[in-house]
Amino acid sequence: MDLARVPNERKLYLCKWYFKVGFALLPFVWAINTCWFFSEAFRKPAYDEQKEIKKYVIFSGIGSLIWLVAILSWVTTFQLKRTDWGDFADSISFIIPLGRA
Repeated sequence: MDLARVPNERKLYLCKWYFKVGFALLPFVWAINTCWFFSEAFRKPAYDEQKEIKKYVIFSGIGSLIWLVAILSWVTTFQLKRTDWGDFADSISFIIPLGRA
């Protein structure tokens, strides 16, 4: 979709909709929202809906960064402590590696 051809009201609707969809545990949608509407929010000449679009872009970026930090923290912790956690780690693992490193 070419955002240059979309009316400003529709841009605001799409940006707000993507932001709300991100709350369904879909941080990738927030990242897409941030990338897709970044230039509309910060680089285009000012228009009425731009202030609200900017708000949704900022919150989407913050939300996706929080999810990224949380996921990386979990993966790092799990990889480092998997053998220490014993049976519990095996029960939450999809693939159970054999032995220890």
